[in-house]
Amino acid sequence: YMDKKPRVLIFSLAYFPVVGGAEIAVKEITGRLGDLFNFDLITLQFSRSHEVKEVMGKVNVYRVSGTKLAYPLKAVLLARKLQRQNKYQIVWSIMAAYAGFGVLFFKLVYPRVPMLLTLQEGDSEQHILKRVGVFYPLWRLIFKKADHIQAISGYLADFARRHGATCPVEVVPNGVSLGKFQIPNPKFQTNFKYENSNIKTIITTSRLVYKNGVDTLIRAITELKRLHAPCFMLQVLGDGPDRSKLEKLAKDLDVADKVKFVGQVDPDLIPEYLSQADVFVRPSRSEGLGNSFLEAMAAGLPVIGTAVGGIPDFLVDNVNGLFSRVDDPKDLAEKINLVLTDSNLYRKLSENGRKLVEADYSWDKITLKIKAILNSLNAKPYTPNPRVLLATGIYPPEIGGPATYAALLEKE
Repeated sequence: YMDKKPRVLIFSLAYFPVVGGAEIAVKEITGRLGDLFNFDLITLQFSRSHEVKEVMGKVNVYRVSGTKLAYPLKAVLLARKLQRQNKYQIVWSIMAAYAGFGVLFFKLVYPRVPMLLTLQEGDSEQHILKRVGVFYPLWRLIFKKADHIQAISGYLADFARRHGATCPVEVVPNGVSLGKFQIPNPKFQTNFKYENSNIKTIITTSRLVYKNGVDTLIRAITELKRLHAPCFMLQVLGDGPDRSKLEKLAKDLDVADKVKFVGQVDPDLIPEYLSQADVFVRPSRSEGLGNSFLEAMAAGLPVIGTAVGGIPDFLVDNVNGLFSRVDDPKDLAEKINLVLTDSNLYRKLSENGRKLVEADYSWDKITLKIKAILNSLNAKPYTPNPRVLLATGIYPPEIGGPATYAALLEKE
């Protein structure tokens, strides 16, 4: 029975214990589908303390050493060895960056193996294209060679089509483990989660990088002080390259006493932090989806975000959250103050947010959609790429109508 289960090879630059939204998604999905599929995963060994090979949940994890730039080549070399042993039915790329190049190389060697590409990118399109640079034609092949693309938002689905995708592109978002975010009833007997508390907690869970706009949030804290908002404290959960810069900003703006940098937090502890907060804020400059918003909604928090990337897929202004203008600390402060002072709005946003997550974003429901995609790929018959012989008397650099026509036809 075990040998008859379809075998899936996953390429993911990072995996546990290096954790982000994409890694959590892989863990949640493979954990639920492990009885139907065999999963192997190739990732980067970020630390020598990480095992070269181990079983994590329902996944056999293989780690290759080296740098991020070396990962695609090292991963595909290991994949060729594993392919000879296991004969994979599906190859799966988590994001169209380092893992995408690895899967592309694998696909070029083994074109019969169907390729699933998952898009979880959170950076802006401009930033991604700048990073891809001269490798754009090769990077574009990742989209063109995919047999199915799963994007976590409509924004990323359109992104895939703009850059060459011709296969089915399906929006399947990330989910939330609702059981971890149960709301104790006593907290909802009052208008605010902690009605009797003298201090309201504003919380953000974020990697400390430019795109997440934590600097805008810190600047908004200075505006909140001018608005004479209720006594408050900002908790910043997460770490990243901008941490020291953000700590300095809080000190320079004289709000260091209002901002607590908690640092990196185990994902299993985030529900506890959210349960003790009053409002979630993340003024993103770009976002693939924004799983942190969904987790905050699951915890019953009203959320404030920006209308960028995939956030409008789930956040409806003044219905289940509030939108703030990008890079506008004053507007953000006004929105935070409104939530903290209007109990009716607070209750509406928190209740509607929780209902949305329960209805559309549980991991059980998301996994069923991924299962359908994997089953369709496993059943996909092999069709070789058609070969066309184009015969023409002249061709560039020669000049003439037939030459131009032939070149344009070949390009299409």
